[in-house]
Amino acid sequence: MPRVIGVRFRNAGKLYYFDPGTHWPTAGHAVIVETQRGMEYAEVVVSPQDMPSDKLEEPLYSVLRIATQEDAAQNHMNRSREAEARAICQKRIQAHKLDMKLVSVEYTFDGSKLIAYFTANGRVDFRALVKDLASVFHTRIELRQIGVRDEARLLGGLGPCGRPICCAQFLGDFHPVSVKMAKEQNLSLNPAKISGGCGRLMCCLKYEQEQYEKTRKRMPRVGKDVITVDGRGMVADINVLKETVKVRIPKGDGYEYKEYYAADVQRLTPEAPARAKGGNANAREEPAQAKDAQEGADVIADDPATKQ
Repeated sequence: MPRVIGVRFRNAGKLYYFDPGTHWPTAGHAVIVETQRGMEYAEVVVSPQDMPSDKLEEPLYSVLRIATQEDAAQNHMNRSREAEARAICQKRIQAHKLDMKLVSVEYTFDGSKLIAYFTANGRVDFRALVKDLASVFHTRIELRQIGVRDEARLLGGLGPCGRPICCAQFLGDFHPVSVKMAKEQNLSLNPAKISGGCGRLMCCLKYEQEQYEKTRKRMPRVGKDVITVDGRGMVADINVLKETVKVRIPKGDGYEYKEYYAADVQRLTPEAPARAKGGNANAREEPAQAKDAQEGADVIADDPATKQ
């Protein structure tokens, strides 16, 4: 297995793997690496380790050297130049009257290229803008259109939880998020409450979704008949986090609601209700954890996922 290190080029973003060669940088060190764009300054976040080849993207680029103080100074100067370059780019965009929003600009480590990131509602003809910017900066110009989630990652900010948004802190890749996840987690379907600063569904809806799906398979569905220590009743509600069920049990001329742990209730098999109705004490019962595959499929396919 090849030995690799994991690096990031900004405070947050996708994790990239490189061949350390004869170098031995550890997490926290800065390195100069070879990329498709040329030399880049990056921070090591994963120390050297062996990794299967099928988990690596080809080609595997190399670490050129561990960053020196001069490299750090060059990187700092590039970051300082980016603020001035952004102001100039914004003025040129306004002069060309282009319907685009400039998000960020970035110099490559050796200063051979200036990359500008922008958002737009549709396609933008920026050929004249590129020529204009090239005459000003005397370097290669690259304009990249990005989505609203990438914009939020570059700009940063605070999420509804009050903490810095995940994509600007640690999230490497964006995963598909759907309204179905919010429904299964019993969250409000108000878009204002389940959307992040980018206006899309919050990425954190994905974090616990797998656990919710596994737990729901072990629990009876709402509306199903179950047997409890207090008699037969119907499931009125479930709490996936507590793994409890609220059961409506007949009492006199009315009903009462009691809460039980899912492991303490038993679900009736299809033929059990008929026997129980006749008072047969040998009616078959099935633990809630032993739901058949079809029941589990019904839970997962309860509502079509609305992908972003």
